[in-house]
Amino acid sequence: MARPDKAAAVAELTDAFRSSNAAVLTEYRGLTVAQLKTLRRSLGEDAQYAVVKNTLTKIAANEAGITTLDDLFNGPTAVAFITGDPVTSAKGLRDFAKDNPNLVIKGGVLDGKVLSADDIKKLADLESREVLLSKLAGAFKSKQSQAASVFQALPSKFVRTAEALRVKQAEQGGAE
Repeated sequence: MARPDKAAAVAELTDAFRSSNAAVLTEYRGLTVAQLKTLRRSLGEDAQYAVVKNTLTKIAANEAGITTLDDLFNGPTAVAFITGDPVTSAKGLRDFAKDNPNLVIKGGVLDGKVLSADDIKKLADLESREVLLSKLAGAFKSKQSQAASVFQALPSKFVRTAEALRVKQAEQGGAE
């Protein structure tokens, strides 16, 4: 029978898997406590970085419906549970791993899809959600201004043509 403390840990991890948008598994072997503290800060406010026991975390992930990560639960493992923008946290992990080669990104899951370590690095190369949304809004705005210019050009061209005809008739009428 499971001990109450282990059952509580599994329940807490299961809840963390269910409530997060993404989870990234890392190996932290060789990192100091100070480096882990720096890593937690670099992930941002929307991520929780937890050192976990592999067996309990595997059980929790399976209970949360994530069965594809089982192969990644070996060696000292820590999980970044991301509740906000996964790009920001992925950038934090990537940048920290560049400065501290002891941090190894194993893989993860994003909205139910399995991510390899390379996928997480590609995710980190994306721009943040806010930047992408502002670019999209800028594209919509530019298309609207182009459409407004087209709609405005027709009456403007008509007025210029009518004025040119009036001037031409006045010249012809004045020359006769």
